[in-house]
Amino acid sequence: MTEVGKTPWHLWVVGVLAVLVNAFPVVDFTLTNVENEFWLSPLTSDQRVFILGAPLWADVCWALGGFGAFIGSVLLLLRSRHAVTAYIVSIAGLAGSTVYQHVLNGETTRALFQNVAMIVTAVIWAIMLALFFYARAMKAKAVLR
Repeated sequence: MTEVGKTPWHLWVVGVLAVLVNAFPVVDFTLTNVENEFWLSPLTSDQRVFILGAPLWADVCWALGGFGAFIGSVLLLLRSRHAVTAYIVSIAGLAGSTVYQHVLNGETTRALFQNVAMIVTAVIWAIMLALFFYARAMKAKAVLR
């Protein structure tokens, strides 16, 4: 059992892994939006048109999701209670991105990316919900200040 307020070993493991995993969406968002040719080169022209043609609200959701997850992970390592809030922001962004990709444009997303987009989205949801509930539990145990 962990003493109240003491940092458990698993916080460091979860925090470091979360920072590493959640650095990817920050890089992805940034390099996609500056239209880095190396980054976009694996995409077909139709995939590029779909991604780069997303409406502003969908890009804002993508940014909130990715940057919120990364900031939440850094805050988790810093033992800040604000990690929970950052993860909530990230989940809200992820919800908006999911609506854009799989509800409003589901047929297009499936045609362009097959089942990969659905699988990736499901994995992201699982990771984000796990991180949110983990951070919330650490806050409740006074590990996060």
